[in-house]
Amino acid sequence: MSLTATLFRRPALGLVGAVAFVSVVYAHGEVTPQPVNTEALPDLGEEWLPENPYRNAEKEVWLAAIEIGASGYNQNCARCHGLGAVSGGLAPDLRYLEASDYGDEWYVERFVHGYTQNGVTKMPGFGDLLDQKAAWAIRTYVETRPDEGALDAHNDRLKQIRDQLAEWSNGTAADADGIAAVQAELAAIAEQVETASGAPIADSIAAKAARELGDSPESMKRAAETLTVGLSAAQ
Repeated sequence: MSLTATLFRRPALGLVGAVAFVSVVYAHGEVTPQPVNTEALPDLGEEWLPENPYRNAEKEVWLAAIEIGASGYNQNCARCHGLGAVSGGLAPDLRYLEASDYGDEWYVERFVHGYTQNGVTKMPGFGDLLDQKAAWAIRTYVETRPDEGALDAHNDRLKQIRDQLAEWSNGTAADADGIAAVQAELAAIAEQVETASGAPIADSIAAKAARELGDSPESMKRAAETLTVGLSAAQ
């Protein structure tokens, strides 16, 4: 676990201590905030909320927040915080920012105002361009990332499922019961995956593949590709 990840697991430090420490490891700022389309999300009003409203939202809203948040993160955050929110060490590993009031407070402060040291922008503020729907969507995407190694115990089985789905997508006969059984198994695996942040549900490759899988060859191919990409990234 990185030093910054350890920091985010220490609520005793408090918000002020966290911001002071993180300023040391921030060394970026050459980012132009990019707009995020949040039309699919319900309105949250003008006043910033104190905690993530999507964390315990109904499933449809939660999934929309993750999808929109992933896009917003990749456009605005990945350059410094890493693809998939896996930091390379330059900036904090946001996967470990606690899914709690403490973590939300830290996140909003940094998201809205950014960070400047001695007149040099280390991180730009996004509050003037992106509304809180975009902010909380990005937060939801980040906090639902699985913990490091959370799928290790399931990798071999996920590879077998991936290969089976690839065969089915290429025309090998697949019956409805078999597809339903695989979908149920993927969902069962997904329920065992823990987040790095402590958020209640992880959006893992098993969960995504289960959602994508249907009775069409195209859906089987998408699910297989999701598993392939996710398993490769875990190596």
